[in-house]
Order: sequence, then structure tokens, then C-alpha cells
Amino acid sequence: MKRWICVVAVVCLVSLFVRPAVCGAAEKYEPKWESLDSRPTPSWWVDAKFGIFIHWGVYAVPAWSVRGQYSEWYWNNITNDRAKNGPWWQYHKKTYGEDFPYGEFAPSFKAELYDPNQWAEVFLRSGAKYVVATSKHHDGYCMWPSQEANRSWGRPWNSVDIGPGRDLLGELTTAVRAKGLRMGIYYSLYEWYNPLWLADRALFVEKHTFPQFKDVVTRYKPEVIFSDGEWDMPSKDWRSEELLAWLVNESPVKDSVVINDRWGQDCRHKHGGYFTTEYGAGLASGAHPWEENRGMGFSYGYSRTEPLADYRSARELILMLIDIVSRGGNLLLDIGPAADGTIPVIMEERLVQIGDWLKVNGEAIYGTRNWKRTTQWTEGKRPEVGYGKEFMAKYDIAELTGKPTADKAVIEAFFTTKDDTLYVITPRWPGEKLVVKDIAVSSNTTVTMLGAAQSIRWDRLGSDLTIQVPALSVDDVPCQYAYVFKITGVK
Repeated sequence: MKRWICVVAVVCLVSLFVRPAVCGAAEKYEPKWESLDSRPTPSWWVDAKFGIFIHWGVYAVPAWSVRGQYSEWYWNNITNDRAKNGPWWQYHKKTYGEDFPYGEFAPSFKAELYDPNQWAEVFLRSGAKYVVATSKHHDGYCMWPSQEANRSWGRPWNSVDIGPGRDLLGELTTAVRAKGLRMGIYYSLYEWYNPLWLADRALFVEKHTFPQFKDVVTRYKPEVIFSDGEWDMPSKDWRSEELLAWLVNESPVKDSVVINDRWGQDCRHKHGGYFTTEYGAGLASGAHPWEENRGMGFSYGYSRTEPLADYRSARELILMLIDIVSRGGNLLLDIGPAADGTIPVIMEERLVQIGDWLKVNGEAIYGTRNWKRTTQWTEGKRPEVGYGKEFMAKYDIAELTGKPTADKAVIEAFFTTKDDTLYVITPRWPGEKLVVKDIAVSSNTTVTMLGAAQSIRWDRLGSDLTIQVPALSVDDVPCQYAYVFKITGVK
């Protein structure tokens, strides 16, 4: 007996010295924003820079919106439009009849051509490093076999029990990870017309949100949580601090998961691992991780009312990515698959075009940070509202990156940096010379062009660096849309 007491004593004594080294990386976070906000955003996400957003659900059956609006809000908008006979309700009444409820779309959501492996291959070709798929939008329909959904709605309301008869989220998670990409989920906290939400919000949070959220996280181990639908209540009423403490202390992804800032009406740009902007202006720098999320057109979900003119070109999307990364942000670019499970061809084409550019120039994007300035402009009159706001709000690429005039400045270059290397990204072919202003270099500095084999001469005059741009034939130009000059030895 005494021998066992001695052994236990020795083990306990050793543990006093060993535990700090073992547990130092596993800090326990309190269910308080002050503690939760002290958690560093996992570096994999900050380095990734480019992700794919997916909005797919029952709303893909009507696949309709007033042009310029979100198709995934179909149920809410036809409901609100009914009394005033607005355009959403007029379309629904004419096409499906005024007695056709939204829930009747679910059997037609068949996903009969859905091939998650083909989706994952497209995402890999795009150059994206992570995928964030809708697990549940504001209509409450779940893309996995959620029993909480069935219970609270009092009917089958998930993709296994009505509609496709498949675990859509689970299949995609497996396929995406097989390609070496990170997998995340979008999860709406609220549901427009859930009977429990309408009857008792506190009970909805306790009996529905908490067990459902823990179920989807435990099943699929998502490494990004894009929360949404938070704006009706403060985070205290959502009990977000309590839920997030479970996520970062106890869940299977506690060490790698990345969370956004949508956990209550008091949270955006105040709390969370990364801040979000939506079809917006983005943020000025990477002082706090941030992400711009948007579709290729005006809607997240697929909308049949969007013509080609509403879709951003490959050049616009690539320059959008460059601009966002130059300011320290990430781009989460959305696709809206059709109800049959196919990715619209124009969306697939855009992703492949971005991927082709990143194959050559990804070094200037992945793992980079923003430099002391984000852009260099020509001489001339700059936009009065400021570069960031105007460019990000409208992305008038032709105007801001086109040909300079006597009274108007345009962008000559974007900048990203990594260690002692500066990447100078030009939104057009720079001509015979490219002058980089206000840069300190060393005697060992080298200049190369990503994707080109030719050596590049450079000269220094005061604080400026002049790059002698190589004369390349059409066959030798390494890519389209934007060109990257790599300068090493930058002080």
C-alpha cells in the first residue's frame, strides 16, 4: 500500500512540471467575448486567401429573384410581398399558384445529377484552399439528416428525409477533403417560419439551435463556421458565448476551427475570429483577419433572372481577389448550384479561369500579408470617395485600372509581401518599364516575373526602383489579366 502511495506521489510531482508544457497550447477559453476574442485565428485560414462559398437548397427549385436581389430569400420575399402584391408574390402566384406553399418545393429538390467528386475537382482547379457549404439557410431546410429539423418543423425537413434522399453535406465533405482542401459550413442561427422560433425564441435556442449545431459540428468536423441570421437578437440571447466556448474547448475541431463575426446583433466587426463584409467595401488592412463574401452575380443562390451582363468577368474576379489580398483579406466567392445538383457552366468556367491564373501567380497570393501600402497610382486626380470604398463597392475595373487621363489616376500596381519579398502585381501589361516608388532594397535584390524564364534588369534612382520589363512574345506571356513581379531583398 505504501509503495502505491509513493508511486502516485511521484506521478503527481512529475505532472506539476510536465503539465504546463503539454497543456500550454490547449488554453481553456471562458464563455465570455473577452476570452473568446483572445483566441488566435488559426494560421491556415489567414494563409489560404481564397475560398468557395456554396448556397444550395430548396430555393434552387424556383431559382428566381427580382434582378439584383438574393434568390435564397425566396420564401421570405413571397411572404412579405403577398399583402402588397409585390413582384415576388406576382411571380409565385402566376407560376405556381397562390395556394402553393414553399414547402412543396422540397420534393422537387432532387439533386439527381449531383456528383460531389466532380464539384471537388472544380474547386481544386479553382485554386481555392477551403470550401464553405450551406448546411442550413434561413428556411431551416437541412442538407444533412438533422432530426432537430424534423422535430421542430413537425415534418421531414432535411435532404435525407425529403427531396434528394441523400446526405448532401456529408458527401461533399468527404469529396472536398479527399482533394486536400479544408471544409467548412454556413449555418443560419434563425429560421424565418420555424414554429418553435415563432412561439418561444429562448426555447428555440435551447432545444433546437444548441443540439443541432453540436450535431452538425460533431458529424462533419467543419474547420470554418460561417454563422448568419444573427441580427434579430443580441449574442446574449443567442447564448453565443456559451456555444462558442464548447466549440473551441470541447468540439472535435477545437484547435483548427475558424469562426466569423455573426453571433448576435452586437457582434459584427467586434467579436469573432474574422470579420465579414458582404458585397461591400472590405477593410483597410489585415490588422484583424477579414473576408469579403459575394457571388459572381448579384445573388448567392442560383437565379435564372441573372443574364450574362450580371456576372463578373474572369478579369474582374481575379483583380477583385488581388485587391482584397493586397489589403490583408480573404475572398469567399460564391456559387449557386442548380436544383439538379449541377454547377452552372458559367460559374464553373469562372472558377477554372481563376485557377489558371493562380497556377502561375499563387505565390503572390497564398501566405502573403499586406505591405506598408496596398497600391500604387499614376499621377492624376484620385477618386474623391477614396480608393478602397469606391473600388470595393462597385468594382469598376475598367475605370480604375484602365488608361490614365490627365485628370484621373488609375492603379499601376497592387502589393503583397512575404518575408523579405515584395510582389508587385500589375492589372495590365506595364510596358517597357515599371517604376516602383518608395521601396528600400539591398545589394542582393533580384527581380523576376512569375511564370517567365527571362532574367530582369533593374535600376535604382533615389527611393524608386525601375524594372526593365522583358519583351515577351504572345506565346511567352505567362498568363492573362494581371502580371506579377517578384522583388527579393526588400527591407
